[in-house]
Parts: sequence; C-alpha cells; structure tokens
Amino acid sequence: MVHSHCAAYLSGKGRLTSVDGTVRFVPIGAGRTVSKYRFLRRLAQELSFGFELVKVIMRERPDVVLISNTPIPTLSVAVVWLTVRRTPWLLWHQDVYAAALGSLAAQRRSPSLRVVARFIEASERWCARRARHIVVIAESFRAVHTRWGTAGKTTLIPNWAPLDEIVPCDRRNAWSAGHGLDDTLTLLYSGTLGLKHNPALLVALAGRVRDLGVEVRLVVVNEGPAGELLRAEAAAHDVPLTLLPFQPYDRLSEVLGSGDVLVVLLEDNASAFSVPSKTLSYLCAGRPVLGMMPAANPAAELVLLAGGTVVGPDDASIDPGARWAADVLTDPALWRELGGRARRLAEAEFDLGKTVLAFEGLLVAAHIRQPRAGAGARSRAHAAG
Repeated sequence: MVHSHCAAYLSGKGRLTSVDGTVRFVPIGAGRTVSKYRFLRRLAQELSFGFELVKVIMRERPDVVLISNTPIPTLSVAVVWLTVRRTPWLLWHQDVYAAALGSLAAQRRSPSLRVVARFIEASERWCARRARHIVVIAESFRAVHTRWGTAGKTTLIPNWAPLDEIVPCDRRNAWSAGHGLDDTLTLLYSGTLGLKHNPALLVALAGRVRDLGVEVRLVVVNEGPAGELLRAEAAAHDVPLTLLPFQPYDRLSEVLGSGDVLVVLLEDNASAFSVPSKTLSYLCAGRPVLGMMPAANPAAELVLLAGGTVVGPDDASIDPGARWAADVLTDPALWRELGGRARRLAEAEFDLGKTVLAFEGLLVAAHIRQPRAGAGARSRAHAAG
C-alpha cells in the first residue's frame, strides 16, 4: 500500500512511518509552502500538485485509489486521469469544500468569491459523481450528496483517533516542563486555525477565566497567520500566552496532557461541512474538553458524552464557557473524573478493527466491480490525502 501526502501544507500530521513495512509514504509538493491567501498562486500550486499526484499513480499503478483531504483543483486533475484510465477510486469526504467557500462568499458578500464558489462546487460535484463510492464522516454530509445525486453510493464511517498513539499521561511531563507549564493552569488549543475558526475567542475565554479569579495561561500549538492576531489580542487583554509551532507527532500525548482544559473551535457556518478531528485526539488524551462550536456538530455530541461542555462560537458564549472552565480548573476531583470519562468514551467509540473491515470491504468491492485492465492477481491500494 502507498500513502501519498502533500508536504507543502503546514498542518499537524499523523505518524508517517510504517511499523511493519506494509505501507510506503510518498510525499508530493516537497520543498514548497502553499500560498493560502493568494488565490491565483494557490490555484496554480494545487493544479501542479494534481499533476504530481498523477505521476505517483502512474508509477505505482494501483488497483484502487482512496482520496481524502485533497483540494478540488488537485482532486480534479487526478480524477481526470483516473477516469481516462478507468481506475476505480473512492472519495473519503472529510470536508465539503464547496459548502465552505459558499459560506465564506455569503459572509463577505463578495460577487467574485461567489463565482469561484460555484465553480468549485461544480468541480467537486463532477468528481463525486465519478467516484466508485463515497465515505462520509457525518450524516450532515449526505444532504450535499442528495443535491448532487450521489447519496445512493455513500457510506457513513465516523472518524476516529489512534488509541495506542495518543494516550493519557501525567500533567507534569517532559514536554510541559520544557515549556515552563508545570506550575500553571492551562487552556490548550492544538491544531489549525483557519477560516473555520475565530482565534480571538481563545484569548477572550482565557481573559474571562482570569476575571473569575483563576490564574490561567493560554497555550496554542499552531502555525500560520493566526499567530499574529493571537499575540496582539493577548497583549491587549493582558492574557499570558504560550504560542508554539506544530510539535513532533510522537510528543502529541505530552502536548495534550499539558492542557488542563482542551478547547475546540468551530464557526457556525462551518458546522455542516466539517467535523473537527482534534476533538477525537483530545478524548484519547483523557482531558476535559470545552467546545466553542455549534451544538449540532457531530463532535459536540462526543464532547457532551465525555462530560465536557459545548457553548456557541461567539462572544455571548465566552462567559458560560469560562465559568465551566473555572469550575473544572479549581476542582481536582472533577478534573480527574472528566478526564477519565473522556478516555473511556474514546475507547468505546474508536473501534479500529471495525473501521478497517468497513474500508476493506469498500475497497475490495470497488476493485472487483471493475478490475483495471492488466492488473495483477495481487491487489494494491493507493491512498492520497
């Protein structure tokens, strides 16, 4: 099996090494950084990534391809090639890019952005219709596929996090000691901060917790332009801030373990097309979770089942969120109880064996229904994300 990933995107990545040699990892876009906020340059880059991905597919000659987390220009180039070659492929739909861009266009009232959103939706719909099957991560995604005429070939497989790689650890650990976090209470956010998030809410939340008499430090592990906003907001509101770049994946358990309360952010207009996977990692880490997100998002249900709380992603929700965090931070017994509940929920929900069987069945079915001409007896799979 070959797993392709784009090295040009600055984001938290999982373990990109194989423990038994059965998976090879092939990066594309190495040595480059995506220009996220320069549209034409980013479009050109993502098209070039598509051609790089096609070269990998041509070289590996897979029997079936699973594609996920791929920008629409990159995806479109790859799908044209897969269609011409009649290679079966599955779409693992993690984000509905068309819905995201459409919401942004409506929010900014931008006619040009609205035109781009329509083009992206047409491209995403065209790709989805050519997929042999589609895996969705939440029921809400099926509304989009009903509109596109592809709902009949969707299967729901919720996301998970690796229980054996992200584990509860001591609050005081080597990572927390190395960053001076052993002797302070922390609100921690780890992950991307982009168009689906309002980073200023993190500073406002920490500031309100301090107003309630609880000395707390905001810790944010992130890379990108949100850092400048966080620094400015923290300085303006006198909020202690530790801002760090993405950390090595093998330190993630320690990173999350250094948080006394872990925070999830998600804007209202992103809830229908995105499920914040950091929530799943937080549960594995065994820490209380505060979700500043829409209550209808599938991840919000997990937060509540773990004993955490969910408030809205707006200024009106800062006070109730801060009061809950202050209660947890000042009650060690409650803190331990909620952390234990989070981990137990993760262990109950993230059945990797069942998930593997579900994907295996879909991949085998896709290959059997239309075997590629000249394919050998031994089936090979290619994953791109």
